Amino acid sequence: MSNTLPDLPYAYDALEPYISKQIMTLHHTKHHQTYVNALNAAETAYAKASTPKERIALQAALRFNGGGHINHSLFWKNLAPAHAHGKGGRGGALRDGPLKELIVARWGSLEVMQKEFNAATLGIQGSGWGWLGYSLKTNRLEIATTPNQDPLLDLVPLLGVDIWEHAFYLQYLNVKPDYLNAIWHVINFEEAEKRLLEANQESRL
Repeated sequence: MSNTLPDLPYAYDALEPYISKQIMTLHHTKHHQTYVNALNAAETAYAKASTPKERIALQAALRFNGGGHINHSLFWKNLAPAHAHGKGGRGGALRDGPLKELIVARWGSLEVMQKEFNAATLGIQGSGWGWLGYSLKTNRLEIATTPNQDPLLDLVPLLGVDIWEHAFYLQYLNVKPDYLNAIWHVINFEEAEKRLLEANQESRL
C-alpha cells in the first residue's frame, strides 16, 4: 500500500504566533511529503530487489524515511491551536486526569517536566526528536531523545518535538530554546493523554 501525506487537523496559520504559517506549510507540504515520496520509492525498490545485498542497501532509506513519516504523522496531532487565545483551542492546556497525575508524580509539576524536556532536547547533537514517553513496564513517564528520524521504540510515544532546523529556523533562527519554550503553548495534551489511555487499554488485552 502506498503511503500518503496525512491532512493537518487545523489550518496552516492556526498555531501562530508560536509556529508560523510559513513554517507549517513548508514543513508539511515539502518536508513531510519528501519523506512520504522517498519511503514509497524505497518500498517499491525493496519489493523488486532480487538479492539480499540489494535489500540491505535499501534498509537505511526505509528506516530514515519511514521514521520521518511516522514521527511527523504523530507530530501534527501533537499540536493544537493555543488555548490561551480563547478561541476554543486545546494547545498548552493540561487538564486534570491520568496524564497530569503521572507528570506530577514523576516531576512534581508540569513546569519542571517542561524544563527537563527542553534541556534533554537541546542536548541533541545535530537533528533529532525530543519525546515524552510512557513505560508500560513501570507505569512511569520518561523523557527521551532520538537522533535524525529514528522513531521512539522502547517507550510509548505520547508527544514528540521535532528539533530539526526545518521545524523552527525560519522563525527562531538558531535560538532553539525560544522555539522549545514557545511550542508548549500549542502542545496538545489531550492527544497525549489519549495515547496514554490507548496504550494501557491495549496492554490489558
